[in-house]
Amino acid sequence: MDKKNFQMSRPHPWHGINIGLDSPKIVKAYIEIIPNDLIKYEICKETGYIKVDRPQKFSSVPPTLYGFIPQTYSAEKTAALSKIGDHGDSDPVDICVLSELPINRADIIMEVRVIGGIRLIDTGEVDDKIVAVLNCDTFYSGVSDISQINPVVIDRLRHYFLSYKTIPGEAIKTQIESIYGALEAYKVIECGREDYNKHFKK
Repeated sequence: MDKKNFQMSRPHPWHGINIGLDSPKIVKAYIEIIPNDLIKYEICKETGYIKVDRPQKFSSVPPTLYGFIPQTYSAEKTAALSKIGDHGDSDPVDICVLSELPINRADIIMEVRVIGGIRLIDTGEVDDKIVAVLNCDTFYSGVSDISQINPVVIDRLRHYFLSYKTIPGEAIKTQIESIYGALEAYKVIECGREDYNKHFKK
């Protein structure tokens, strides 16, 4: 191998990966957590590597692949789409990805088709969860909107996000403002792109 042509460092998953040419309909997703992970992993914003955030405290575990959309940010534009949230959560826009067959590792990127989302409010912060399907998955080839997904799948996502930070005896920290279809999800991604450009491409 010619060492002169070898890239010595990988792109940062948040800042160095392109969102995709067909955004907001088809985007890249970086996966941090796989279904039923008992440890909450997330990207280290400084290094770009996966880090351990915390063990899952209780029995609520993610029902889908979970990560974020590169070069997005939840701030002013994203928060303005909410009727009750105060501000964005200052993180990349999160994404939940459905796949028929199990994908058993994280720290990967994939091309996904956006079909909708969940507007989660976490202690006043707007924390949208985009819902997508693996774009090359023939099982979901005819799916273009969240309304075409079995309601049981959406109920599992609702339950996870309403319970994953709940500690017995304390007030519930999260609430779901709305579950929306593909068109609203496109707006969230576009606003997330605008927020990213404002805060990181000055």
